[in-house]
Amino acid sequence: MATAATPDRDAARVPVRGLTVLYDAQCSLCGFLRDWLVRQRQLVPLDLVPAGSEAAMRRFPGLDHAATFDEITVIGDSGQVYRGTAAWIVTLWALAEHRPTAHRFSTPAGARLARGAVLAAAKWREGQWARRHGAWGGGAYYGADGWQYSPATGWVYNAPACDRDTCAPR
Repeated sequence: MATAATPDRDAARVPVRGLTVLYDAQCSLCGFLRDWLVRQRQLVPLDLVPAGSEAAMRRFPGLDHAATFDEITVIGDSGQVYRGTAAWIVTLWALAEHRPTAHRFSTPAGARLARGAVLAAAKWREGQWARRHGAWGGGAYYGADGWQYSPATGWVYNAPACDRDTCAPR
């Protein structure tokens, strides 16, 4: 069905015969999924290429390559570009064992579930990136109310130090 936002590309005339999946080669989850995809029986051939690589830039010069690190990007052999949830769904659609799941995810209810999975993966990747780049200390959390969390000991309450005149009576 065509809409003003997405004109019909006439799928009967322009079938998808191959997909290129751009993945973050530095992400352990992405690497795991890449390896998993390679082992699956493919109805539509998948070519897995590291995002931002020289090969990706050479093959897709008009693509915003920085954005391919933010969310999964899949490119069809006729120039179709799928991002985020749509990219996950079309990738599953290419797999023999998972095409029925892709069809379920393409429904309104299934799309919400697929979007949740995409957001969960993105949140996990964000944490991995932060740990790789030293942005997350992974150490203790200290609250101004006296509670602190340490991965080694769990939650502990240490009453805040105060002067005789600044402490509220209990």
